[in-house]
Amino acid sequence: MAIHLFEEDINIKIKKKLAIKNWLKSTVELEKKKLGELNYIFCSDEYLLEMNVSYLNHDTLTDIITFDNSETEGLIVGDIFISVERVQENATKFEVEFAEELHRVMVHGALHLLGYKDKKKAEKEKMREKENYYLKKRKF
Repeated sequence: MAIHLFEEDINIKIKKKLAIKNWLKSTVELEKKKLGELNYIFCSDEYLLEMNVSYLNHDTLTDIITFDNSETEGLIVGDIFISVERVQENATKFEVEFAEELHRVMVHGALHLLGYKDKKKAEKEKMREKENYYLKKRKF
């Protein structure tokens, strides 16, 4: 079981990496799932847009794309691509610290792998509720 943080075509300084990994691991465990391998790949808008078009046929900017690679029920395995530029823009827009918005997006991706959706209004509300709950669980 492991959580890895990668940079694709952008440089980012992530503080408290071990604490973040432990927090995300505890999120998975609190949802009664088992952590397999979770890869976070931080990238640019351009990189994520290309992935969005290629894999999802969406020609729009987004802050996150999550790929569920699990073949076993209850085992969390996936790749989560995050646009650092989108996170920064959203942090400014919502008047929060960059780290706060980054953590929200990181847990958002994990929640998708845990089975939460966000297409419908009720799903979005539940997703936001879960994000807020787990953000409060951070010990850093």
